[in-house]
Amino acid sequence: MNRKSLAIATPVGSFKGAFAHGVLTALEEAGIVADAYAAASSSVIPASWAAIGQASKLGVDYWLAGLSALAQPQQNMSKIVQRGIRIFSKQLRSDLYQPHSPALYIATNAVTNPTAAAQTQTALARDLGKSLLRASVNQDRSWVNANLRFTLFSTHHPEPHHRITPNNFPAVAYASSRIMHAWDIPAWIDGKPYVDAAYTCLCPVLAMVAAGYSETIAIANEPGTMYRDMFHIEPIPRQVRDVRIHIIRPDVHLKELGVDFTKATPAGLVSVYHHGRDKGLEFVNNWK
Repeated sequence: MNRKSLAIATPVGSFKGAFAHGVLTALEEAGIVADAYAAASSSVIPASWAAIGQASKLGVDYWLAGLSALAQPQQNMSKIVQRGIRIFSKQLRSDLYQPHSPALYIATNAVTNPTAAAQTQTALARDLGKSLLRASVNQDRSWVNANLRFTLFSTHHPEPHHRITPNNFPAVAYASSRIMHAWDIPAWIDGKPYVDAAYTCLCPVLAMVAAGYSETIAIANEPGTMYRDMFHIEPIPRQVRDVRIHIIRPDVHLKELGVDFTKATPAGLVSVYHHGRDKGLEFVNNWK
């Protein structure tokens, strides 16, 4: 395994992703440039812009635009996520895929069982997603273990079918965010079924350790223990072998600031974004 340097991993979270975006902005302003950015779900676009050195330019306006779009008639989370990816991926086409650019990783889950795909990619998905939420309370991963496979796409992946390109970026980014109980439109990559990263990965920091990065920063969107996946069975350790995992987390539950997964206020998004920026600056000031 080739030894690499710094990787920054960002979490799932829908509108809660504004916190991670604030952290990325702070790190960027401090001149910290990672060798890799790994993202899941709603943090994909901010992490992608961080990979081209423009997370701060994207800013909180990205989140406010999504909230405004959701308020329009006949809109839902699936549609605004696809719209956001379509609009905000245009800037990436010239800069993200250069040989000297940091690697971008996007986490998602392949649906491995045809019977399961008949559920995940149809109107049955909403009920299945709700049942998995109930299963997560009981820490029951049996359905996930039997039907999903964690899959990591990358701009630098040696295998073409797992490489992120300008053509498949929208599909990969959407697949990473497609949580079944709240997203109506199914996710496909190259004709194959996929679902949200959260079922196996809340933040792809451990994948960065496995990929050979010697130091990692993981961003959480909740205070307290950070877990590998939504079933809250395996905590993310602070160190794996000789690789340190630095975790940046908010001081309070983001719901207290006016932001939940699929609901938010404009003032809440601004507050959460700036709280992320403050925590990012705090980390920079204490990081050795």
